[in-house]
Amino acid sequence: MPTALHQVPPATSLKLARDEIETVLFTAVGDLLSRHRINPKNIDILVSNCSLFCPTPSITAAIINKFGFRSNVKSISLSGMGCSAGILSINLAKDLLKVHKNSLALVLSMEAVNPNGYCGQVKSMLLANVLFRMGGAAILLSNRNQDKWTAKYKLQHLVRTHMGSDDESYLSVIQEQDEDGLVGVSLSRDLLKVAANALRTNISVLGPHVLPYSEQFSYGWSVLCRSIWPPSRLKGIYVPDFRRAFEHFCIHAGGRAVIDAVEENLRLQKEDGEASRMTLYRFGNTSSSSVWYELCYLEAKGKVKKGDRIWQIAFGSGFKCNSAVWKCITDLKTTKINAWSDRIHLYPVEVPKEF
Repeated sequence: MPTALHQVPPATSLKLARDEIETVLFTAVGDLLSRHRINPKNIDILVSNCSLFCPTPSITAAIINKFGFRSNVKSISLSGMGCSAGILSINLAKDLLKVHKNSLALVLSMEAVNPNGYCGQVKSMLLANVLFRMGGAAILLSNRNQDKWTAKYKLQHLVRTHMGSDDESYLSVIQEQDEDGLVGVSLSRDLLKVAANALRTNISVLGPHVLPYSEQFSYGWSVLCRSIWPPSRLKGIYVPDFRRAFEHFCIHAGGRAVIDAVEENLRLQKEDGEASRMTLYRFGNTSSSSVWYELCYLEAKGKVKKGDRIWQIAFGSGFKCNSAVWKCITDLKTTKINAWSDRIHLYPVEVPKEF
């Protein structure tokens, strides 16, 4: 948690919120640029996302000022897009790279905890205080030919789903005031049902692109049978085996119930959700950057091999479900430093049921 929230009562101000942004993103960007020996003036596209804190000048402006990006860098700051905004930002950068050839794009994902703590008595709004923690990620994307030999992953598919046309989905995660005028983020009891519906809609688009034909046929046949014979005579719609399409899964660490629900709906094994559970256990919900902490976990464990496919699944207010599919295109070295390097040997741990 930010230092200011360790005080009683918590100290919240614009300056302290800016301090949190700088602590997280200045460190992440500085790390990335120095480790890969990249001159800040070589960055062509800069995209940031932070849902609940939207300062003026913007977050991207602060990065440009700190690192001295050139004056014609294409910068965009996204706000209000929820925990799924990290993949949304990747989508935006991908579209910009299609237009601007031979370019580098830097994507920054985080959430500001400092200005958004809730001090009231409404339980559905207090829950956010328990889940969210500081964290952030910097991701470098390229469409330059010379970067094929140093890139770790290739983006294969990206599917975005927005279920905000109905009130149940729209109101499932919402920032609002309580009766005393205190602002907080309210999480609805319908959240898991809404997330399940969004996930089903998302994979109905993604599935045909990634699943083997045998799995698609089995699913199609079960749907056809259900339309012909009474449901009481059938076991239900066949759930495709997504483990035949992906070697690794990075499920947004929004909470234990969210991870459980995704595993159940996709019929995944316990080890498929390991990266998500360990990220939630150690770092909490770092919002849009959580799927990157999970990928770092898989890398630090030495689980990602050349040719492996990784499915990142992110949920966010709106309500949104976004998926990104990456293919590892190089032999990764587990000796490289990342967020888990200092204690990866201690994981996985047995997470208490009450956690």
